[in-house]
Amino acid sequence: MKKFLLSGVALAAGLVVSSAAYADILIGVAGPLTGPNAAFGAQLQKGAEQAAADINAAGGINGEKVVLEFGDDVSDPKQGVSVANKFVGDGVKFVIGHFNSGVSIPASEVYAENGIMEITPSATNPVFTERGLWNTFRTCGRDDQQGAVAGGWIAKNFADKKVAVLHDKTPYGQGLADETKKAMNAAGVKEVMYEGVNIGDKDFSALISKMKEAGVSVVYWGGLHTEGGLIIRQSAEAGLKAQFMSGDGITSDEFAAIGGPAVEGTLMTFGPDPRQNPAAADAVAKFRSAGFEPEAYTLYSYAAMQLIASAAKTAGSLDPQAVADVVHKGDAISTVIGNLAYNEKGDRKDADYTMYVWKKNAEGKITYEMIK
Repeated sequence: MKKFLLSGVALAAGLVVSSAAYADILIGVAGPLTGPNAAFGAQLQKGAEQAAADINAAGGINGEKVVLEFGDDVSDPKQGVSVANKFVGDGVKFVIGHFNSGVSIPASEVYAENGIMEITPSATNPVFTERGLWNTFRTCGRDDQQGAVAGGWIAKNFADKKVAVLHDKTPYGQGLADETKKAMNAAGVKEVMYEGVNIGDKDFSALISKMKEAGVSVVYWGGLHTEGGLIIRQSAEAGLKAQFMSGDGITSDEFAAIGGPAVEGTLMTFGPDPRQNPAAADAVAKFRSAGFEPEAYTLYSYAAMQLIASAAKTAGSLDPQAVADVVHKGDAISTVIGNLAYNEKGDRKDADYTMYVWKKNAEGKITYEMIK
């Protein structure tokens, strides 16, 4: 009799858990929440948190409350797979993240096998959406789009200069460098140097000496702000006078903190500043009132949450496959970064890139600004 009563208590507890689970929709947010790229992880986290709060205040997703679970992958592929497996075990059905392409690609395979839909705000390597997986989407653009803009700019403005193409050997960094190289080569500009460095390197004196010997006057960097900022600072200290250009991996004010005054004049490709989109005005005001500047991928993360909520409403379901099917149909979905419509791969139909320059603003802070 005692054993039966214990079983009844256990059953009742199970029903309470099941009821709570039914009332919530668990969404994972994954990225480098610690480590050298934590600034980008904070963007993904803050964007998702504010979007979840706003969606919950409006009644949730199909009447269910959004609950977030965070996973710190420290920009490491193996750790990213561990985060993915934990999400699976915890019952996560949708993931916003990861930040790095090199982490997003292997993690997405875990998600695909376990019925989880993934939307990355920032992973731009084309491979992420080129494998025919049902579950991969991004709110950002792709490196072949970004590289075409960068390579075209180099060919148009620096055709007579000696160009060095550098990268960090990652799927993102090398992928972007290769796409930029491809575009400028097609336009008739051939680099004089093509070199890779290791993530975590601190001393670039040998590389800089090699660039000086080659007479390099334009440096394209495929990688993140961490190594990029050090290369620029050390180049200036070594007397290398060159025009630096990079991509969306340096879109953090920490780039200027690392590189110092030497980053002034650096060119950078990124999508049109989402903070200037009228649809983002309310969200931007909320972030700023909370003391957080929603730069770079913050609003891309917010938009990923909106994408899930809108598609789930249209599907009348919280089944990830059904939600993914709605997004794949290609109808425009309203978000803080604009109306997003997707192709069958999971890429935006309208993603575009523009050029920015790092310069002092009216307050004397070195930050990035779109070139008009």
